[in-house]
Amino acid sequence: MKIAIVLVAILAVCVADPARFDNYRVYKLNVVNEEQLQALQLMEDKDGNYQFWDYPATIGQDLDILVPPHKFNDFDEFTSKLEIPKELKVENVQELIDQENPLVRPRAFGWTAYYRVNEIYEWLDHMEAEFPNQVTIDTVGQSYEGRPIKVVKISYGPGRPGIVIEAHIHAREWISSATVTYVINELLRSNDPEVRNMAESIDWYIIPIMNPDGVEFTKDSNRMWRKTRRPNAGSTCVGTDANRNYAYNFLQGGASTNPCSETYAGPNAFSESETNSVNNYLTNIINNINVYVSFHSYGQLLLSPWGHTTTATSNAADLMAIAIATRERIRGVYGTPYTVGPTASTLYVASGTSHDHYYGQYSHINVAYTFEFRDTGNYGFILPASQIIPNSIETVQGLIGLTTEARTLGYL
Repeated sequence: MKIAIVLVAILAVCVADPARFDNYRVYKLNVVNEEQLQALQLMEDKDGNYQFWDYPATIGQDLDILVPPHKFNDFDEFTSKLEIPKELKVENVQELIDQENPLVRPRAFGWTAYYRVNEIYEWLDHMEAEFPNQVTIDTVGQSYEGRPIKVVKISYGPGRPGIVIEAHIHAREWISSATVTYVINELLRSNDPEVRNMAESIDWYIIPIMNPDGVEFTKDSNRMWRKTRRPNAGSTCVGTDANRNYAYNFLQGGASTNPCSETYAGPNAFSESETNSVNNYLTNIINNINVYVSFHSYGQLLLSPWGHTTTATSNAADLMAIAIATRERIRGVYGTPYTVGPTASTLYVASGTSHDHYYGQYSHINVAYTFEFRDTGNYGFILPASQIIPNSIETVQGLIGLTTEARTLGYL
């Protein structure tokens, strides 16, 4: 009988309803002075009731913040007292979540719905079976909860320059892995001459899901989860921001030492099995890599190094030229506007990020970018599945612009 009771209890935990966000609001704030910035940073660090969708890092920054219903009055008082300009962007976050995925998904894998980790991995296995001469899938490690971390290599022959694309390092950014699977499909199946040239002249190393534990947690428990799922010693708060966990300029701004923070960098660089496993794999093939690209959402931004400082990189002019070429290819599809520039001066200070690490750590990797996909805040992280295909199409065009200009400038 005791065993039966325990099993019932375990089952109850496993099928517990996910967190709901009924009547949660998203506001856009504009930070106009130092007092406001410090107050928001203290709130981000200490008050777990609010969830920052952007880290408060610089004066003049716009940032989005998720506010629960029971904090509406406190939030109004806080923003009024500090005279922080605010704009209501989303009135009911749960409505967006309820409408994000189609009620009935297509039977075959595609790009009109969002999928779970195992479904994406099954599709990748099918692609490897269909293209055995071009596709190699390596399991390079395991997540904290034991899920495989996979790297997909697409190669049409030896002696080609290499590009890394990393996706879904932040769990709530579903559009990142959806888009990267579309990119994989195009690299293998497209008949477009420009895509074929891009696909076959470069070796592609693609990490479709950097944070599988976090992704699954967003499916079952909390749609807004960002971090990994490893518990933190001495804290009840779980998880590390894997995109603050890289070694280059670790904890040099825009990252937190507080385990409860959304930007908690971890106890040390590469403390997370996810970042450590992928880094070990890439270190072993580092001489084959010329470009590093990271897929994120949201904001319609293309960000280059540096994140930890506003000091310009040595090839800042070239990075801007490549970014502009990428932006124009993206805009040429549906007119989607992207803002381009270095991370710290364009968005906010962020250290320990993946693209800064590989750009800064290795002298031969001179091109690195983070894509922040659609949109600019009407949906935020909860981009409807109906936008997967248009976002993916313009991303493929952006990659054509990126690789073409990088080759023109001698980086590929």
